[in-house]
Amino acid sequence: MEILFDNGIHKNILLEDFGHGEMVQANVHLIVDNGKGMILDPGGHKVFKHLLQEIGVLIGVDNLQWIFFSHQDPDIVAAANGWLMTTKATAIASKLWLRFIPHFGVDRLVVDRIKGLDDEGAIITLGNTDMYIIPGHWLHSPGNFQVYDPVSKILYSGDLGASLGQDYQFVSNFEEHIKYMEGFHRRYIPSGKALRLWAKMVRQLDIEIIAPQHGAIFKGKEMVNKFIDWVSSLETGLDLMDDVYKIPTKRFVV
Repeated sequence: MEILFDNGIHKNILLEDFGHGEMVQANVHLIVDNGKGMILDPGGHKVFKHLLQEIGVLIGVDNLQWIFFSHQDPDIVAAANGWLMTTKATAIASKLWLRFIPHFGVDRLVVDRIKGLDDEGAIITLGNTDMYIIPGHWLHSPGNFQVYDPVSKILYSGDLGASLGQDYQFVSNFEEHIKYMEGFHRRYIPSGKALRLWAKMVRQLDIEIIAPQHGAIFKGKEMVNKFIDWVSSLETGLDLMDDVYKIPTKRFVV
């Protein structure tokens, strides 16, 4: 567990990584304001019981107010039913995914507690603080959101900024870190236009930390700005796939 911010009444906590084996590594974050909590992208079944226990110790499960699903991937929503059945929290996700998330086994008794967000996002209240749910569409999902916390000045960026394979928690050398991000962003982000629109939007925010769902965290305005500058000029997805759209000639062998 890592405390990213704490002013006595407002806390931002990176919860313990309980190990993923063959699964992709994933960061789970908890924001607490005046005793009320919001968990972000809480993951799948293998980490659910550990995270629930940790939430119980930190704030008590009845004080979990919000469950935030940035998009529909299983590393984010697979344990949705467990969270809804064991807490009183309201889950929020893009309206695009309201008919898809129940396929992960959400019980009809709690499915109505998953609320849909319009494309423009929204402001929600956590404890006594307004949290900003901002658009992150196509980064990488067509219905995708991020969370900006104006108290801690942390932007929770979901899969944007994801890195794989590094052995550190905070980025200290941005240029060296690019090699851990580049492959993911070029393959999973469908268009550079989405990145440029996002960069234009978030430059209006006062950001001290960008915290992705996978990999290392960008801390400090200099590092944050380096990341925004990098993605704003990146070619990704369809920009790079002209040579892929061909009739296959190789046979798949098991």
